[in-house]
Amino acid sequence: MSQKSNLKTNPLACPLSKKCGGCQLQNMTYERQLKWKQARCEILLKKYGKVRRIIGMENPLHYRNKVQAAFGRTKSGKIISGVYQSGTHRIVNVDSCMTEDETADKIITDIRAMLPKFKMTVYDEDRRTGFLRHVLVKRGFSSGEVMVVLVAADSRFPMKKKFTAALLEMHPEITTVVLNINPKDTNLVLGEREEILHGAGYIEDTLCGLKFAISPKSFYQINPVQCEKLYNKAMEYAELDGNSKVIDAYCGIGTIGMVAAKTAGSVIGVELNKDAVRDAISNAKRNDMKNIGFYCDDAGEFMEAMADEGESADVVFMDPPRAGSSRKFIESMLKLGPEKIVYISCNPETLARDLNYIIKGGYKVKEMTPVDMFPFTNHVETVVLLVR
Repeated sequence: MSQKSNLKTNPLACPLSKKCGGCQLQNMTYERQLKWKQARCEILLKKYGKVRRIIGMENPLHYRNKVQAAFGRTKSGKIISGVYQSGTHRIVNVDSCMTEDETADKIITDIRAMLPKFKMTVYDEDRRTGFLRHVLVKRGFSSGEVMVVLVAADSRFPMKKKFTAALLEMHPEITTVVLNINPKDTNLVLGEREEILHGAGYIEDTLCGLKFAISPKSFYQINPVQCEKLYNKAMEYAELDGNSKVIDAYCGIGTIGMVAAKTAGSVIGVELNKDAVRDAISNAKRNDMKNIGFYCDDAGEFMEAMADEGESADVVFMDPPRAGSSRKFIESMLKLGPEKIVYISCNPETLARDLNYIIKGGYKVKEMTPVDMFPFTNHVETVVLLVR
C-alpha cells in the first residue's frame, strides 16, 4: 500500500512507516487495528472457547518506555540515529516516533547533535572503526526516573565528564548515565563491560504496586500501562487465595509471580536465564516478599521433578516466548496436573497449537481475553484460563 493511500485511510500515519517497517498496521486507525487483532484471535482460537473483547489502550501513542537507537553516517558524512530498516542493517534516521517515549526520543536527538562538539565519532560497522554504536534510554513511567546507556566500541572516552555534565544540563530529568562497552562484531546491542558515569547505574519503577529495579540489561515490560491490565486479567482468572500454591514458569525477573504472591499462599518462579533470576531475587527482597522463591532451572524439568515427588500446584502461570511452549514442557505440566493453567501468550498462532495439546491432556478453556500491548504493530497478547 502506498504512503498516499496510507495517509488517506489513516491521516495520523507515520511518515517513516514505509522505510522503518516496525509498525505494520500504520494504514489503520486505532479502532480498526483493534478489530483486526480481535478477528485474528477469533479465527485462530474460537474453536477452543469464547474470545472476550480485546483490551485496548486509551492513548495508544508513545507507550514504549525503552528506546534504543543505532548511530551511523550517511554517504555524505551526516550523523544519523534511529532504527534498522526491517530485515536490514540500514539505519532509518528517526527524530520522533509515534510509539516511543517522547523524553527518550528528545534525549537521543540531542545526543546526536552534541557529538561533533565533543569530537565523538560514530561506529562504522564495515570498517569497524569509530566510537558510539547505540544509545539506549529507559524511563520509569510511574517513577519518572531516566537511564541513558551509551554503547561504545571502546572504553577510551576522554571527554566523558564534560559530555555527561553537558547532557545533564540539557536534561536534568536523567537520573543515571552508563557507558557500556561492546567491541565485538555482533548483533547484540549491549556488551559485557559497564562503567557508571552518573547516578546509581539503574532506575526504579512501580508496576502493579510493586517496585522493580531496572538495569541496562534487565528485562522490563515495554508497555507498563497495558502490562498492568494484562496481569490484572491473569490474576482475575487465577482467583488466588491464601492457600493457593503457584508456579510461575518462564518467570523472567519475577513480575507475574510477585503480583501473584500478593494474594497467594506460596509462589515458585522458575527461569533458565541466571541474570533474570538474580534480578527476580533482588526484586522480591526490594518488596519484602517472603512467600516467593526463585529457581534457575528448566521449568518443565522442575515440574516433572515435583510430580515425581508427589507434589502438586493449584495454578501454573506460563508466559512462553513467541515460539510458544515445547511439547516436553506441556507434558511435564500435564504430569504435575494443576487445577488451573493461566497461559499468557504473545503469539496466537503458537497459542492455538499449544492449546490443542493441553486440551488433549484433560483441560478445557474457560475464557480468553486478547490484550493490545503493542499498538500499530501486528503483535497481540492473549490471556487464557484453562481448568482441569
